[in-house]
Amino acid sequence: MTSLKGKVALVAGGTRGAGRGIAMELGAAGATVYVTGRTTRNQVSEYGRKETIEETAELVNELGGIGIPVQVDHLIPDQVQSLIERIEKEQGRLDILVNDIWGSEYLMEWEIPVWEHSLEKGMRMLRLAIDTHIITSHYALPLLIKNKGGLVAEITDGTEEYNQNRYRLSLFYDLAKSSVIRMAKALAHELSPYECTAVAVSPGWMRSEIMLEVFGVTEENWKDAAEKEPHFVISETPRYIGHAISAIAKDPDKKRLTGQSFSSGQLAKMYHFHDLDGSQPDAFRYLVEVQEAGKPANAEGYR
Repeated sequence: MTSLKGKVALVAGGTRGAGRGIAMELGAAGATVYVTGRTTRNQVSEYGRKETIEETAELVNELGGIGIPVQVDHLIPDQVQSLIERIEKEQGRLDILVNDIWGSEYLMEWEIPVWEHSLEKGMRMLRLAIDTHIITSHYALPLLIKNKGGLVAEITDGTEEYNQNRYRLSLFYDLAKSSVIRMAKALAHELSPYECTAVAVSPGWMRSEIMLEVFGVTEENWKDAAEKEPHFVISETPRYIGHAISAIAKDPDKKRLTGQSFSSGQLAKMYHFHDLDGSQPDAFRYLVEVQEAGKPANAEGYR
């Protein structure tokens, strides 16, 4: 295992949540991290949230990396192309591409059939979740494949094993998250001649900024949310999936993982890293063996 000093990463969709956690951990390993998103200190996206790409870049700097915020709408090809041209001009290389663009929490209509779900919101969700990843890969990968050992991490919700036999909350959400997993498989095939790796990675029940707000807690008192939802005991910080991506990026033998799908909990066992509290939450095993089995909430043995 080596540090990532001298490596260049692009975290597409790094404003908040998993993207922020990943950017921070890549920075902590010494990488130069380009952080993209639509919300800056001067302009707010349709989310209407306060987190900005500048904040994420500053957190990367604080942890020892080099954070570079760039406002990009990844649905606009010209903006993505300009971003990659800038990275090539400034760095001459790209070693890690993290496709974390999502932006659809407020478009979801949970457990609503397709004929009742807003078509406008559903189609927007697919564009944000799928088109953005394809556009970004189209422009970024010619730079990434110039050097052996590159990594593409497609961030999704659920592993291939978990999703394939389960309905994931709505047709639109199900299709979005499963498509990203399939995208990693396709990219693994296309990147193989260049000795680069593509994987799909899912966090578990992640305590993103939005999730903490939903439960009316902060990171400091998150356990209080178990009064409303007992199974929240299995939740994890965004830094946990950050550790996962950093661990893969540092692995000289990561090619063995290409085309596969993993959860943060699975990768924690593989690479022996922990969440900020020293635990190793294994959310998807917990979901199957405890929550879906109808057992009382108890994270013992699962973190």
